[in-house]
Amino acid sequence: MKFLGTLLLLLLLAAAIAAGFLYLPYGPSTETFLDIAPGTGTESIATQLEHSGLISSRYGFYLLRLKRGGILKAGEYRFDHKAPMTEVYERLVHGDVFTRALTIPEGFNIFDIAQAVEAAGFGPHDAFLAAERQHTELIAAWNTEGPPPASLEGYLFPDTYHFSRHATPVQILSAMTRRFHQVASQIGLTSDVPQTLIMASLVEKEVSQDAERPLVAGVFVNRLAKNIPLATDPTVIYAALLDGRWRGTIYASDLQSPSPYNTYKHAGLPPGPIANPGLAALRAAMRPARTDYLYFVSDASGHTRFSATLQEHAQQVQAYRQAQKTQHPAAAVTP
Repeated sequence: MKFLGTLLLLLLLAAAIAAGFLYLPYGPSTETFLDIAPGTGTESIATQLEHSGLISSRYGFYLLRLKRGGILKAGEYRFDHKAPMTEVYERLVHGDVFTRALTIPEGFNIFDIAQAVEAAGFGPHDAFLAAERQHTELIAAWNTEGPPPASLEGYLFPDTYHFSRHATPVQILSAMTRRFHQVASQIGLTSDVPQTLIMASLVEKEVSQDAERPLVAGVFVNRLAKNIPLATDPTVIYAALLDGRWRGTIYASDLQSPSPYNTYKHAGLPPGPIANPGLAALRAAMRPARTDYLYFVSDASGHTRFSATLQEHAQQVQAYRQAQKTQHPAAAVTP
């Protein structure tokens, strides 16, 4: 009986120690990262966890593995508080990996995106710009005719993405172009993709009201049909950005630029998109409104006024300028 009592006591003590390993909070009180490579076995994972101070014993981790099973997923994990080993184990089974968010608003161009990538901690913007120009094979499926594109501009779909801290520019670009492919398939954008994207990018940069986008697209279609230059400021700005001479405002010299993106000097669409359009702009470019409008201008309330004749357009412009003088008297001296 004495032997049995001792054995029971030892078993209870072992159980208490095991429970302590499994259920008592343990680990860092400050931010700690653990990167588990694909193909890493349970023994190596447990050793990594123990050496990083994230669990108290790798043997307790083996016990959990036998008890709970499941597949331990690779990736980078972030730990910032003490936690029971059971919680650590469940995080690895569920693949609760650490990511950083990268939000790309509608209308961002490649320069905007590169700056957002750098600000989010994914590397210098110059490296991103170099990669997006180098890896145009990511959009080869949509550019089977004519010269290959010089850039991924237009195909980096605006969205919020989540990447590991170590994501490369190519991984980021691949995710964005895959998202574009998904959206294009959903809305039936399967033909004339390059031309549709150019039109959608112009629409995206010209107006912010979704209801006005098809009307703006219709204006551009009408002007193209009559061989009238589109004369849209966002293309002039983009030309200056490409040349590295954008100074924050449009100068007379910008309007005289020989760049093929200068739609004041050249009739027709520019040679490529000038931004990355969102869903509403894509749909507008696919289904432009049928009107006789040839001109448009913003009004004082932030909406757009459309005109069929130059005389009517001049009246709309004059009304806008008058409203601006009323709202901002100090700026009225600016021609």
